[in-house]
Amino acid sequence: QVQLVESGGGLVQAGGSLRLSCAASGRTFSSYAMGWFRQAPGKEREFVAAISWSGGSTYYADSVKGRFTISRDNAKNTVYLQMNSLKPEDTAVYYCAAHLDGGWGYWGQGTQVTVSS
Repeated sequence: QVQLVESGGGLVQAGGSLRLSCAASGRTFSSYAMGWFRQAPGKEREFVAAISWSGGSTYYADSVKGRFTISRDNAKNTVYLQMNSLKPEDTAVYYCAAHLDGGWGYWGQGTQVTVSS
């Protein structure tokens, strides 16, 4: 079992920045990949970014490439999402997820990010 708790969401103006954090507990954090997803009102949940267990590989959706950075601190059991140059279309509930047992099987409760124009 893995428990995930996100924090760091909030209201920011377009062009601003936020850093999301996701604290994990349960299974050995450094043994699995982590990801961030988001869901805007009326839309399906979509992939944002992912990072390998070691942090050596990262992946991004085209819509956030160059603006968002995913990172992890295995000593703190935490994954981060640094979001810069935020746009109103980035407004969504952001979820972190753990990739275990062949899929994204564990999810946090989500944190709201609202970007005003």
